[in-house]
Amino acid sequence: MMNKTALALSFFLSFIFFQQSWADDFILMQSTTSTQNSGLLDYLLPKYKALTGTEVRVVAVGTGQALKNAENGNADIVMVHAKNAELKFIQSGFGVKRYPVMYNQFLIIGPASDEELNQLSKLSEVLTLVEQKGKRWISRGDLSGTHKRELALWNKFKINTSSADWYLDIGGGMGTAINTAVELNAYTLTDSATWIAYKNKRSHKVIFSGDPLLNNQYSLILVNPAKHKHVKKELAMEFVGWMTGNEGQTLIGSYKLNSRQLFFPNANQ
Repeated sequence: MMNKTALALSFFLSFIFFQQSWADDFILMQSTTSTQNSGLLDYLLPKYKALTGTEVRVVAVGTGQALKNAENGNADIVMVHAKNAELKFIQSGFGVKRYPVMYNQFLIIGPASDEELNQLSKLSEVLTLVEQKGKRWISRGDLSGTHKRELALWNKFKINTSSADWYLDIGGGMGTAINTAVELNAYTLTDSATWIAYKNKRSHKVIFSGDPLLNNQYSLILVNPAKHKHVKKELAMEFVGWMTGNEGQTLIGSYKLNSRQLFFPNANQ
């Protein structure tokens, strides 16, 4: 009787342990909205889970919020696109190392009917003309990677937007910014993946692209286990290895929407 009881208890405890191990077989990633809204993560992550059994759970927010959430311990890993903020995150001890994964481009979009901006060939000329002519500009204003890049561009070309009546800070996400620009016949900065995936373009189009200052690099960063003991370092680093390895990089490069490639792998460059 005792042996049967002990056997039953052993089986029960093994079952509980198995269930707990299964439940822990995931990592939490704070990521930008562009990787989620473009469909890339919906394309990649099921393939990763099928291969490894590890689920990658995603919180899609702007880069600033993603890094803040990770600082508070609400992540095992982050995937963001604002290099200076990423380096500060690491230097402050919250991240371990930055792993470049892929890139795309930032774009300036606006009304197709604007012949003035359509004729310009330099980024400085486009932004200067926006200021000089008071063309309505929509800013995300949310400290996302896109917002940080926009602020850096105004600063580089010495354009002060703080009191400009043509500058509208909405404090919202990329989709909201694009939608507002379309509704108000205005301009905004967006990443190329979100723009390609966005359906309500109406008469808006890409006004300017291609300048090196508009390159948009995405990277993975492991949250520092020394700061947050619950960080699943091994599982997170397995995911980093897959994303920066041959399989992950090939899949990233193969992902297309409307027959257009959205992200370009560059982990090995």
